Amino acid sequence: MSEHILVSRDGFVGTITINRPEKLNALTPEMAVALVKAVSEFNTDDGIRCVILTGAGEKAFSAGSDIRTLDDYDTAWNFRNRPDYCDAIRALLKPSIAAVNGYAFGGGLETAMACDIRIASSTASFAAPEIKLGWIGGGGQAVNLAHAVGPSNAALMIMTGDPIDAATAEKWGLVSRVVPPADLMAEANKIAQAIAARAPIAAETAKLNLRAAWELSIENAIAYERDLQAICFATEDAKEGRAAFKEKRAPVFRRK
Repeated sequence: MSEHILVSRDGFVGTITINRPEKLNALTPEMAVALVKAVSEFNTDDGIRCVILTGAGEKAFSAGSDIRTLDDYDTAWNFRNRPDYCDAIRALLKPSIAAVNGYAFGGGLETAMACDIRIASSTASFAAPEIKLGWIGGGGQAVNLAHAVGPSNAALMIMTGDPIDAATAEKWGLVSRVVPPADLMAEANKIAQAIAARAPIAAETAKLNLRAAWELSIENAIAYERDLQAICFATEDAKEGRAAFKEKRAPVFRRK
C-alpha cells in the first residue's frame, strides 16, 4: 500500500483510510493505484465480510482529486482514462460503508457515494464543486446523486457547486445517519460488524441485487432477484441458517 492509503483488519471487518490529512485527503494517481490494490486484496480475502472507508484527521473525508496533479495529463483523453479511485471503490464485492468525517467534495463525494452505506459526522459537508473550476464530475456523480437525493437536489448541487451540511444530507437521503464526530467510527464499526455477522454470500448477493435494481426494469429486476435468491438458498450457509432457526441458536456462517 501507499503511505497515503492505510489498510487494517478487525475480525471480519476491513478498513481503508485515506491518509493525507495535510492535503484534506486529496487523492493522487498513485493513491488511486493503491486503492485498487487494497480493494483487490479485500475482494479475494474470505476473512473480510465488510469494508469501511474513511479519511484521516478531523477536517476531511476527501476533497477529491489533487487539483495540482491534473495538469500532469498531457491530453484530455489520458485524463479520461486515468486510474480512477471511484471505480476502485465500486469494484468492491463486499458490502461497504463510508464513514464521512469532514469534507466530501468532488471526487470525495463520488467516492462516498460509491459505497453502499454512508454514515456522517455532524461536521461533515458534501459538495460537487467541479463546476466552479470549469468542468463536471466524472466518477458517477450525476447518476448517484440523482438516485440518492432526487433530480432537483442533484441539479442544485451539481449546477451551483455549493456545499450542503450533514443535516441536509441526512434529510435528502444522501447519508443514513449523522452522529457526533467522536462516535463516527464506532457507529460505522457497529454497522459493519452487524453485516459481517450475516451470511457473507447473501450479503454480497444483496449488493449485486441492489445495483441491479437501479439498472433493470421492474420485471427484469424481480426476475433477477429470484434467481439470486435461489442461488443463496442453495448454499450451505442458507442450510445452516434454517437449521439454526429450528434449533433456536445463533447460526455459524462459513461462506459456503
